Amino acid sequence: MDKYLKHAEIIQNWARRAEKKIARRLSEIERVVEENQWRVLTAFREEGIAEHHLHDSTGYGYDDLGRTALESIFAKVFGAEAALVRPHIVSGTHAIAACLFGVLRPGDELLYITGEPYDTLHQVIGTERDGSGSLADYDIRYRFVPLLPDGEVDTEGVRRAINERTRMIGIQRSRGYTDRPSFTVGQIAEMVRLVRSLVPDAVIFVDNCYGEFVETMEPTHVGADLIAGSLIKNPGGGLAKSGGYIAGKKVWVERAAARLVAPGIRAEGGATHGYLRDYFQGLFLAPHVVGEALKGAVFAAAVLEEAGFSTDPGWDSPRTDIIQQIRFGNPEALIAFCRGIQAASPIDAHLRPEPAPMPGYDDPVIMAAGTFVQGASIELSADGPLRPPYVGFMQGGLTYAHVKIGILTALDHILDVRNGG
Repeated sequence: MDKYLKHAEIIQNWARRAEKKIARRLSEIERVVEENQWRVLTAFREEGIAEHHLHDSTGYGYDDLGRTALESIFAKVFGAEAALVRPHIVSGTHAIAACLFGVLRPGDELLYITGEPYDTLHQVIGTERDGSGSLADYDIRYRFVPLLPDGEVDTEGVRRAINERTRMIGIQRSRGYTDRPSFTVGQIAEMVRLVRSLVPDAVIFVDNCYGEFVETMEPTHVGADLIAGSLIKNPGGGLAKSGGYIAGKKVWVERAAARLVAPGIRAEGGATHGYLRDYFQGLFLAPHVVGEALKGAVFAAAVLEEAGFSTDPGWDSPRTDIIQQIRFGNPEALIAFCRGIQAASPIDAHLRPEPAPMPGYDDPVIMAAGTFVQGASIELSADGPLRPPYVGFMQGGLTYAHVKIGILTALDHILDVRNGG
């Protein structure tokens, strides 16, 4: 460490104290990894995966045995009736949009009960009929129920908000760029019970991004009708180069497929090109890789607390996603942290991130993402909007060792800023 960091002595002391504290938490994460690995391996074995399943299809992609088997495995692993796993899903936002447009019809209402969703969904939802192709453009109404001051769902607010137009209930598992806790699968189960008691026929959708394999169950195991996420996050295991997934009850997965592809074709078409081997292997590795990212997040929380920063979750807190929030309190520390993460990246380490406008976001954002796959959140990255209280968000890490190196390098950059370096 000494030859790599300017402030090695200070940082070494923080790191030693942090690692001593977190040993028990790392063992707990290993137990979750093992249970999830059993579940994934069992699905592979039950499906009888063989070499021929790893080969790609072209053209229309009809009768793609590998794609069919992969989607069956995803459904089993996620406790769902059906799944779509496709390379032409551009992002998590794209997968979510397919679910929303697949289920909702003119006159329906989408009600988010976990506060406002990610900034990137705001343009999908829209605010008026302006020709943009948003939900609003199709006369689909959207509302959200703000969370209580403690970050919990406002049960009474949900009761008041539900009405005869409410067709879909939206739940965002992860915190996004908001200062609230992420929701555990147990908490989502309580939300499902509440919604079923109030509006039994509503479709319960969960944005599952960043949450896959963090716990031993997924939202579809506890009654969610539909979930979606990105393959360049947790379930791709660091090998998926693009794509996304949708899983849930067959009727709603098919509706999403009709929107994603075309009515009549739905899930029957869609070539997999050269992606299948990466998808199968990435899913197999996903429990382990997510575990490495979680270990890194726990270390990050502990060592950043040693350095005097406020973190959420704390190092000893339960976790339901791979995101680590750090409250920096000023823009200089946030920028220095992201630049340190970039400097410790295997790709584009020479680049110096600068805050800049980004599509879908209301404030300038600084992003560090020296990743093998562009924008892959399962690889180590950090970002944050430049707005008070200047909170940074770190996620991912293919190996625990790399996350540690990234955090220590980021602290070195912060100390440089503090010392006027």
